[in-house]
Amino acid sequence: MSTEAGTAVQLSERVAQQNETSVGKAVPVMPLQRVRVFIATSLDGFIADRDNSVEWLHTLPPPPSDAVDPSHNDAFNANIGAILMGRKCYDTVMAFGLKKWPYAYPTLVASHRPLQAQADETANVARTEGPIAAMLQQAKKVAVVSGKDVYVDGGSLIRQALDEGLVDEIVVSIVPIILGDGVPLFAGVLRQRKLTLVKNETLYAGMVQLTYTLQPEVNKPPLTTS
Repeated sequence: MSTEAGTAVQLSERVAQQNETSVGKAVPVMPLQRVRVFIATSLDGFIADRDNSVEWLHTLPPPPSDAVDPSHNDAFNANIGAILMGRKCYDTVMAFGLKKWPYAYPTLVASHRPLQAQADETANVARTEGPIAAMLQQAKKVAVVSGKDVYVDGGSLIRQALDEGLVDEIVVSIVPIILGDGVPLFAGVLRQRKLTLVKNETLYAGMVQLTYTLQPEVNKPPLTTS
């Protein structure tokens, strides 16, 4: 789309049409449809530096030339039917000036403001707003057309989804760098959440990838600061 991408409802209709089905006849949201996080952090837990930049991610040496999907990005993306991303994430991607939108699946952007123009007119991008549960439900309606999961990206959205108990899986790639300050991933969550480690793997250039599932939430009051 070359201008404002429209609403989440319009995106649902567009994706359904592209899959030769109508929204009214779409398959209902599946119980096993997951909400997943896939993100890189510094060793001290930041997803961007103090200038909100992710340039430090590009300081890593390249993976071995014979490596196949060295960070498992392709395997992860193959099971994603839609992404819900924060406005900062969207603006960061747009700042790269890419002619081709990097996500092959539909994108919902959580924002109160209109989206800037897309260079890639084939991109399925729409703006949405509201409570995190409602936005994720919209993303699920888009993703269910392909029978795949929902990817949530952006520190604030991830924390909101965690607080509401809506995240099923977290994949964190820890980059061997200490930033000292920046945009935190988990700092600011309002509720404690216990995780189960299901996989840990050493990648390349000293990166470690950890995969967790979320344990059932214990009914505890929100965390308070004193």
